[in-house]
Amino acid sequence: VEVRLTDQGSGLQPEARERLFQPFFTTKTTGTGLGLAICRRIVEAHGGTIALLDNPGGGTTVLLTFERLKQSDTTEGPLMAQGERA
Repeated sequence: VEVRLTDQGSGLQPEARERLFQPFFTTKTTGTGLGLAICRRIVEAHGGTIALLDNPGGGTTVLLTFERLKQSDTTEGPLMAQGERA
């Protein structure tokens, strides 16, 4: 399963691209540099990958990729938060 999030901004600078997933690296004056590092950990914890791609016309695409679960890997019915009822 793929999820693509695309913008039409100025894109990524090559020097920033190499460090974007490092904790505390930021290109913003008030950023903490934790956002993409946390996103990567969450995606990887669920067996997925995250990649940043340049768009041909400018901007960036965030590509999230996950394995599709087999029917035998899922529980019966919808997944619910702990204590939640259908």
